[in-house]
Amino acid sequence: METSFYGNSFGEKCLLLGVDGLESSPLSNTLKLNEILQLMSKFLQIHPQNPESRSIKQVVEVLLQGGVIVYPTDSTYALGCHIGDKAALERIRRIRQLDVKHNFTLVCSDLASISTYAQVHNSAYRILKAYTPGPYTFVLKATAEVPKRLMHPKRKTIGLRVPDNAIAQAIISTLGEPIMSTSLILPNEDEQLFDAYEMRLKLGKLVDMIVDGGAGGLEPTTMIDLVEGIPLVMREGKGDSSPFA
Repeated sequence: METSFYGNSFGEKCLLLGVDGLESSPLSNTLKLNEILQLMSKFLQIHPQNPESRSIKQVVEVLLQGGVIVYPTDSTYALGCHIGDKAALERIRRIRQLDVKHNFTLVCSDLASISTYAQVHNSAYRILKAYTPGPYTFVLKATAEVPKRLMHPKRKTIGLRVPDNAIAQAIISTLGEPIMSTSLILPNEDEQLFDAYEMRLKLGKLVDMIVDGGAGGLEPTTMIDLVEGIPLVMREGKGDSSPFA
């Protein structure tokens, strides 16, 4: 049975948030907990199979206002922002401590969206059609629709993917354009965060909203370079890489 933060006792809430030093007065403790919650990002629970449109609209509103979100995908949880928001992108760089050579990913709704932002030749199209949606990131030459700050500075490439996740798809569909995204793995940590409550504790106000869609995975996407038309495995991950070997 899934545990709900809002249905837990006061003591359990404190444990989930790492609150210690509790006082004897229930009122003092409640005030202390509320102060901590106010310092943290918005926390939104969404059904993983049947996301409510009202909740999805709240997420999209945050993106349109220049916010940074944490949201679930079919591999791991990810950090995301609006494709055209430079300030939000820089916040993600600081959270992850990324350099300018990092390959960002555009999370798209379908294959048609990918062709808007990447140069897709015939051989790449066949691969994309066969393996999307799914836990793959494909690296392709970017089109003029992609802001230069998102491209690899020398290769002028961009990572693109179509997730097989109802929440992610609902966000992208309602937004009407891709989400600029990168995996949620914090500096000096070896694994992605997979528990939404731990994310809330560790990220605090570094992000504007955390979308809780249940436990996330620990494997990133499998990354395939399709720039030259011949698939090259850049990173092993959740998706089966054997067809590209």
